[in-house]
Amino acid sequence: MATATTPATPRPPEPKYRIRAHHTASTITVHQAYPPSIGLPAARDGRFPGTWKRDRMTWIKPSFLWMMYRCGWGLKEGQETVLAVEITREGFEWALRHACLSHYDADTHADQASWRRELKRSPARVQWDPERDVRLQALPYRSLQLGLSGEAVRRYADEWIVSVRDETPLARRIHGLVREGEPAAAQGLLPVETPYPAEADGELLRHLCP
Repeated sequence: MATATTPATPRPPEPKYRIRAHHTASTITVHQAYPPSIGLPAARDGRFPGTWKRDRMTWIKPSFLWMMYRCGWGLKEGQETVLAVEITREGFEWALRHACLSHYDADTHADQASWRRELKRSPARVQWDPERDVRLQALPYRSLQLGLSGEAVRRYADEWIVSVRDETPLARRIHGLVREGEPAAAQGLLPVETPYPAEADGELLRHLCP
């Protein structure tokens, strides 16, 4: 006699805008890639070396795979050292509250002039880019990039960093599995990233989702 089976409950679709990251109760891990002259001392000392430029914008990426897309698995020139930078959630959320969109959006801004004024005074800016799968193909939803400048850069370097880890070996290992045709094995090595407790219609992101 056939036994009735309960159909699996379909997973809800991913929202278009969501922060996905490895995070704890007090920290969030973001990713950056630098030449070895910057990345290796940062990983060794847990802070950026004196040659790291504080007067320019730096972009941090909660999504590991988006960072891999950006740096080509650590193979692009000047991005050979991939860093996992653990920072305080307090600092990360300060940046979100003081950020604006990196581009003009007619539904968000009154006009281009008001957006330019906001961009000029904001120490952080947000850009949403298509999330990537393990083959670095674009997915139909987006992940956050957070650009820091001025006061935000100084706070990031001097106050928010909890630890810095060189994750270049992990990036190369995952890339090797992908190239060998073993995407499932590669997927199993990815950092565990879960939705960060900040919704598009909530206080942290409402002003940052077009």
